[in-house]
Amino acid sequence: MEEQHIPAIVSTDQFKKKACTWAQQFDTICILDNNHLENALQLQEIEFAVAVGSIDELVGSGENDWEKFKAFVDKHAGNTPLFGYLTYDLKNQLEKLSSKHPDNIGFDPLFFFAPLHVILMDTNGQLMVMSEQGNEILEAIKQTEIQSEPRVSIQMQQRVSKEKYIETVKKIQAHIEAGDVYELNYCVEFFAENTSINPLNTYFELQQISPTPFSCFVKHNKRYVLSASPERFIKKSLNKLYSQPIKGTVRRAQDDAEDEKLKSALLASEKERAENLMIVDLVRNDLAKSSETGSVEVNELFGIYSFKQVHQMISTVSSTIIDGLNPVTAIANAFPMGSMTGAPKVMAMQLIEQYENSKRGLYSGAIGYFAPNEDFDFNVVIRSIQYNEERQYVNFEVGSAITIDSHAEQEYEECLLKASAMLRALGGINHEA
Repeated sequence: MEEQHIPAIVSTDQFKKKACTWAQQFDTICILDNNHLENALQLQEIEFAVAVGSIDELVGSGENDWEKFKAFVDKHAGNTPLFGYLTYDLKNQLEKLSSKHPDNIGFDPLFFFAPLHVILMDTNGQLMVMSEQGNEILEAIKQTEIQSEPRVSIQMQQRVSKEKYIETVKKIQAHIEAGDVYELNYCVEFFAENTSINPLNTYFELQQISPTPFSCFVKHNKRYVLSASPERFIKKSLNKLYSQPIKGTVRRAQDDAEDEKLKSALLASEKERAENLMIVDLVRNDLAKSSETGSVEVNELFGIYSFKQVHQMISTVSSTIIDGLNPVTAIANAFPMGSMTGAPKVMAMQLIEQYENSKRGLYSGAIGYFAPNEDFDFNVVIRSIQYNEERQYVNFEVGSAITIDSHAEQEYEECLLKASAMLRALGGINHEA
């Protein structure tokens, strides 16, 4: 794949929108955007990426997908980057687990592709086009007009009522009291049927409302993800692995003094620190499976990072990968991310299946890329709208960590806080089940 380096451009935001609009002509799209935001410990390398078209692809079948994934990455190593996603239900091929709830979006279990064209922008605004038609692509993007259209208000429904939510939290806490788990991430679905949306315009709206460092847009097989994720799942940079779990959320305030109080309260909260620490311990264990003995360390504990809508508590764990270990094995050893399951992980996932009402699908999965040198970077699919164009079905899920100290009403309010950006992007009105 030919590489062409382009001087820094004047208006990166305008270029991004034009590039995203240009990309819509393709059936397969993966767009990653850091939104010029500070990432925890400054680990970002790519500001913006657009991968379109497919010269080779891997579609998961539900059987031996992790082995097929390894073979696909090895096949393209040293040659071309790969982009794609891992659904939450790939867990069923790692442990004796199942997922029997309804899935109205229907993403394939796994999908990765070697793109026809790649546009990359680094954190300095430098462009690189990986294509045999680099000049033509840049000229086409330059000529692209950004389309906009009025939003239609969508009637979003909650799959679980507030009363049912509170009842379920109490049941989960009974498991915690019994010693089955000590933390569980319980999630609920918001959905709309017989509904059409403009995926790109909705993505732009979500970006405006809630810019985040791991946002992305994916189109495959007439299924879309429009993501405002703030969370990194796992990253490999040469011989180092990094994971940055988020546990701890509080709203932003318009008044600066109140905003600082909320931020300080999040940092001081014993409950939020306990939740975060539980997941940090789980992540340390997950990374240890792939790492040199004694190399796992916590680089930052309880870091507070501020986004447009919320403050988040983010911790960073790193390690040195075992020399010669297949990079896909390192992902599998940590999958799915502990921040979206709870601990102990397998029992938490069993209880998630028992108490949730919808198949998570790509929600709680990961989207990202492999570089030709087999470095990789993947987000956690949260704060994300999913859309099945054929079924005209739209949904998103939100959740929070339930511990023995959780107050069901407060956890419910946290879910609504996390839902607010998606509801606004959809022009949505929320109706309880």
